[in-house]
Amino acid sequence: MDAFYFFSRTCLVKDEKYFDRFDRAFSAHFKELESLDGIIEAMIPDDWLRNEFMKNLTEEEKAKIESLGGLEKLIEEFKKRLEEQKERHEGGNKWIGTGGTSPFGQQGYNPEGMRVGPNGGQKKALKVWDRRDFKNLDDSVELGTRNIKMALRRLRKFARHGAAEELDLDDTIRSTARNAGLLDIKLVPERHNAVKVLIFFDVGGSMDPHVRVCEELFSAARTEFKHLEFFYFHNFIYESVWKNNIRRHNERTALLDVMHKYSHDYKVIFVGDAAMSPYEIVSPGGSVEHWNEESGEVWMRRLRDTYEKVIWINPTPQAEWEYTQSTAITHKLLEGHMYPLTLKGLEEGMSYLSK
Repeated sequence: MDAFYFFSRTCLVKDEKYFDRFDRAFSAHFKELESLDGIIEAMIPDDWLRNEFMKNLTEEEKAKIESLGGLEKLIEEFKKRLEEQKERHEGGNKWIGTGGTSPFGQQGYNPEGMRVGPNGGQKKALKVWDRRDFKNLDDSVELGTRNIKMALRRLRKFARHGAAEELDLDDTIRSTARNAGLLDIKLVPERHNAVKVLIFFDVGGSMDPHVRVCEELFSAARTEFKHLEFFYFHNFIYESVWKNNIRRHNERTALLDVMHKYSHDYKVIFVGDAAMSPYEIVSPGGSVEHWNEESGEVWMRRLRDTYEKVIWINPTPQAEWEYTQSTAITHKLLEGHMYPLTLKGLEEGMSYLSK
């Protein structure tokens, strides 16, 4: 059955994000699999089963069975107790049940015993589909660093710069063929991801529960993008941002300087829950940390006029966005380009940025 599980998953599932759904469906369909043991045994001659059973026992185990009166006696005793017992039994050393040391039952232990029912305690039935090893790959759940990297790879624009150090296999074959078989090696500069990314992370307050997943996103982004710059803000973007959270009140960078320093071909990503008072977005002086002369909405429009592609990644589940007015305002300011921090959300966001 395990071999069939792997074979059918290979045939039917074309994207690993669906592995967990397949596991659940497979488990639901074959959940009574172990109850078929009796049917299978009924199809095999009784003496074959007994001979095979005895063949797999050690000499010590055979001796212990003989101490009970032999295999025939064990089977007769089993049938007798099955007729006598009228209710479920757990523990003990006589009745058929779970736990305990009776020779008949499951999830217990007796060296002379036989298992009754599914889910034995010795874990010999592997049932890999019930382990659900691919739970975290589902595109509707929050992510680990590995899957974030997979999603970020959709945002790629390869270029070759620098010294020619990498073998160009196709050109080498062509040149060698033109050269009558005399090897003519061709080299090209190493290919790398030329995409430039500017990330702004919301920190503090309602973002505290999302620190871990934001750290994973930041770690994955630093691995995937050679040209990556990052800044922090609180709740919404205003006239300045910062690089160091400890010295955030003393060492700030003007947002205008950021927009002048980093060219217009940078892709801009905001990461935050967008949960705040609406006044923090639409009103001067709305910031909870300082007096902002101009509203956050004004600064967001300026930034969007500077950079062609801007998105917002929200770690809050998408189903909850409609209950927060500030989230709706931010969603509108970004013209709908707000995406949940899930595998599917990141894939959609990276797909938009790469167009």
